[in-house]
Amino acid sequence: MITVKNNSVNKSARKVRQVADLIRNRKVEDALTILRYSEKKEIAIMMTKLLNSGLQIASESDKYDLDNLVVGEVQVDEGPTLKRIQPRAQGRAFRVRKRTSYVKVALKEA
Repeated sequence: MITVKNNSVNKSARKVRQVADLIRNRKVEDALTILRYSEKKEIAIMMTKLLNSGLQIASESDKYDLDNLVVGEVQVDEGPTLKRIQPRAQGRAFRVRKRTSYVKVALKEA
């Protein structure tokens, strides 16, 4: 099993999970095709880079058949939340929470 992760995704975990649910338990080729036409482009590009990284690791190790690789586990967790202040009317302040997430993708052979 090959595991790749990205701990600096500047999108909320909820939004990333929507894309992760599309590719879970699919062949890597099918997952890349789904990501190419996904509407959430920025998240799809990040997931494509993770999958390509996993494929690169698999091709270097010579233990895995690249045609039989499946996206086994896609785990999306909440990361730290950046708290910012946005000025509002009459001197008030509005708190803006910039959420981040951790993404872990595991590739396995079918």
